[in-house]
Amino acid sequence: MLKRRKNETGWTSAQTLSEALPFIQRYSGRPIVIKFGGNAMGDAELTQKFAHDVVLLKQFGLRPVIVHGGGPQIGSMLKKLNIKSEFVDGLRVSDMETVGVAEMVLSGAINKSIVQAINLEGGRAVGLSGKDANLITAKAKDAKLGFTGEPVSIDVSVIDVLASADPGFIPVISPISGGEDGASYNVNADTAAGVLAAALKASRLMLLTDIEGVMDKDKNLLTNLSIQDALGLIEDGTAQGGMIPKLTTATDAVKAGVEAVVILDGRRAHGLLVELFTDQGAGTLIR
Repeated sequence: MLKRRKNETGWTSAQTLSEALPFIQRYSGRPIVIKFGGNAMGDAELTQKFAHDVVLLKQFGLRPVIVHGGGPQIGSMLKKLNIKSEFVDGLRVSDMETVGVAEMVLSGAINKSIVQAINLEGGRAVGLSGKDANLITAKAKDAKLGFTGEPVSIDVSVIDVLASADPGFIPVISPISGGEDGASYNVNADTAAGVLAAALKASRLMLLTDIEGVMDKDKNLLTNLSIQDALGLIEDGTAQGGMIPKLTTATDAVKAGVEAVVILDGRRAHGLLVELFTDQGAGTLIR
């Protein structure tokens, strides 16, 4: 069983490549779905470090699949356009105008900036959205949320094709998805990452965010959670705002067969490598 210790340093000082080899072998050839989001995407240096680590995962034989959000960037663009926006339980209410802006920001500027960052680090990234090859088909989640969507079907064949190419490609996926009604839907990026991880039978789903992990009521990091623990944090009000869809995604993914989900700080240098290739891990592990 993977041990998780506190108060240890990161990848470069705590782990040599030879010590990491058992972990590399454990994940070799297996899909790792990584949700990249939060303010880290607005920081060029953090994006470059993230891209470097993703390319390293690919070189080690893992199959990284990137799903990205872009809430802060969408909010900034909506503000510039004088379009009001509100949230309900951590989800953005999306009318037709808002979802149009979300698609422009997510499937356009953000998606291509991540693709370019990975390619500059020596990877071979390809940008997609949920609309491509019917990757994610969605419907309205709730009438009061407008065009905020929830997935109803997943077709990962395009990801399988990209992974099987020689050399394999790294998919970078915007969560904007199409509906059977012809509408565009703004699917929460955590939710999109979760359903893709389940469909791919991923060994890990990594949810990168702006905090260290899941906190208790006293703001102490919780390093290990069961499904019941995670749901309890929602029920008793400890988890609020954007943490609610993250924990919901995590529990749904584990129930659907994903080995484990990790919620960790995307601003931490080499956090992905520390989590995957060291004993102590990073953030909160849910399994």
